[in-house]
Amino acid sequence: MSFEKLNLIEPILRALKTEGYVKPTPIQEESIPILLKGRDLLGCAQTGTGKTAAFAIPIIQILCGEQPPQGGGHRPIKALILTPTRELAVQIKESFAAYGKHTGLRGTVVYGGVSQHAQTEALKKGVDILIATPGRLLDLMNQRFVHLEHVKIFVLDEADRMLDMGFINDVKKVIAKLPTKRQTLFFSATMPPVILKLANSILHEPVRVEVTPQSSTVDIIQQSLYYVAKNDKKSLLMHLLKDKAIESALVFTRTKHGADKIVRELVKSGVKALAIHGNKSQNARQNALNDFKSRKTRVLVATDIAARGIDVDNLSHVINFELPNVPETYVHRIGRTGRAGESGVAISFCDAEEKAYLKDIQKLISKAIPVVEEHPYPMSHTVMAAPEPDKRKKSFKKPHSNSSHSHSKKSSSSAGGGGGKKWWGKKQ
Repeated sequence: MSFEKLNLIEPILRALKTEGYVKPTPIQEESIPILLKGRDLLGCAQTGTGKTAAFAIPIIQILCGEQPPQGGGHRPIKALILTPTRELAVQIKESFAAYGKHTGLRGTVVYGGVSQHAQTEALKKGVDILIATPGRLLDLMNQRFVHLEHVKIFVLDEADRMLDMGFINDVKKVIAKLPTKRQTLFFSATMPPVILKLANSILHEPVRVEVTPQSSTVDIIQQSLYYVAKNDKKSLLMHLLKDKAIESALVFTRTKHGADKIVRELVKSGVKALAIHGNKSQNARQNALNDFKSRKTRVLVATDIAARGIDVDNLSHVINFELPNVPETYVHRIGRTGRAGESGVAISFCDAEEKAYLKDIQKLISKAIPVVEEHPYPMSHTVMAAPEPDKRKKSFKKPHSNSSHSHSKKSSSSAGGGGGKKWWGKKQ
């Protein structure tokens, strides 16, 4: 199916053509017609499926059918997209900008960690679409810069990530200020009971769209596992990066300190690398991400603040320097590659203390990750055979994130994130 068959208006089709998009992804093909009919939607979609375009395109078309304010009057907020992190908010903004650049609609993005001045100035001028993280949105609402009484469409994106980051109470405060009569779109990569309960409380006779099994990994991602002693992990990483086939690598660590330490070692060895985590300023994080996207930097080392907020064209490799202690996080990490139907490689290191985490991950994805036996730093058989440490309780502890951060991938055949910024004016 082509986008032309989805009954989209000419300005959107023209924008999609400019971006090189021809064929919608499965979630776009299913969701767009439902949303154009004004129905509520409950979407269970794995990262990298083109979810952002699935809601951005119909929102733009619906709002284009609205009458503009008489005499160029103030524009009330008509669509609100609530998302957990700054990085993801910026990417959603870029997607709306790309698909809506010929429509005359106006929008902006608000998030914490930066001065609010540029954001409040944009709000004063009036916007049709607001993309926000929960904390900054509530702050601006309390200051009366944001009014939600005219919102017609509400999108709650990455609901399970909201739960992980402790934002659910903030989300409920925002929802309480929305009009009762509205169209609501609810997206989550997983659907635990608490998320389903929230969905049932805010959706009206929703259509459910589920394009992949919950917590499943993208089949086309080539996964591999290296057993390696903790002290040898840096040496193994250096060894792997000698392979020129690794054009770009997103390396995940569990701690901010660990990310900075790896970057120092890589730079010392002549590898262009930067870190992105919660202790970095928003500008530093965005600059690091931009350098990685433009290939000025070969390696980006990140904590799980970036597990769902990085959308990079043709990211070849994800490397789990340390396994996550929450199994679902593994799925989100490796989902940074293999996006929108493209291939990708996910490499994981496992030391003796992480064997319990590995067991949880393989149980979740219902498959054993293939082990690479031949490498210069194999774990000794004595260590590999040792009993697993008693860390079972810790393996289910949710990691704390202090970020305020789909996701859709741009390719030649399907719609995704990124794109022009003219619609939005100056970058916030």
